[in-house]
Amino acid sequence: MTKKVELIYPPGEVHFVGDGFRVHNFIPSRYGLDMQRMSPFIMLDYGSKHYFSPSAEARGVGVHPHRGFETVTIAYKGRVAHHDSSGGGGIIGEGDVQWMTAASGVLHKEYHEESFSAEGGDFQMVQLWVNLPAKDKMSTPKYQAISNQQITKVDLGENVGLVEVIAGEYQGHKGPASTFTPVNMLNAKLKAGAKASFSFPATYNTCLLVIEGSITINGTEEAELDHLALMENDGKEFSLEAKEDSIVLILSGEPIHEPIAAHGPFVMNTRQEIMQAFHDFNSGKFGFLD
Repeated sequence: MTKKVELIYPPGEVHFVGDGFRVHNFIPSRYGLDMQRMSPFIMLDYGSKHYFSPSAEARGVGVHPHRGFETVTIAYKGRVAHHDSSGGGGIIGEGDVQWMTAASGVLHKEYHEESFSAEGGDFQMVQLWVNLPAKDKMSTPKYQAISNQQITKVDLGENVGLVEVIAGEYQGHKGPASTFTPVNMLNAKLKAGAKASFSFPATYNTCLLVIEGSITINGTEEAELDHLALMENDGKEFSLEAKEDSIVLILSGEPIHEPIAAHGPFVMNTRQEIMQAFHDFNSGKFGFLD
């Protein structure tokens, strides 16, 4: 049975996170894209392609806490440097992915990498928050630095493109990211006219973000550059056709059927747990980071 398109969203207004991340928020601010509907994907900020002029000061976001979920940053253009209080850190270059499990709590900061700041250039990234089930929210923080070379690449043949598997699997090929619940995270890189088919359980929450180019979904629905397509939970299979050379981020995950209590940088299951997170942060229990 075909998985149909429920809604297609234009990118909407932009806002800045810190002074380095110019983003469109899709999850959870847009109609129909709240945290429960899109679980386990509870936040999606999309930094569409934007030119940053050279700067002597690295733009970004200063030290801030997280608890109860994971942050995933996918770099399409530009370079980001990251450091956190659990010892994770490094540079995320074009094509790389950073997967930080905040879990019981970390402090982190992220900013334009020094040489990128000095040179300036196009910057394009996606940041996702992936929720954790209650049993794992207070687990030990960890950090996965996934280089583009480590990402599984499935050749579609006939020189039409490939599918990068960051997490989950595609046609039996598994991605390198370790996840707490079933999550599929793919980049479909398609030449003009190329087609690709996908299949996920009907119960999985699924969306598509057009990073480059434009596509036709199931032969009928068109999604343009920087648009997000929300798929219905009514079938398993859908197809994409690239109207021009295109890159599409495909997200599909098993929902976590638990209460969500979210406030700022913390996502837990109850209001009491949110209050505890603030208390622990103010007490210095998230560690130290310059």
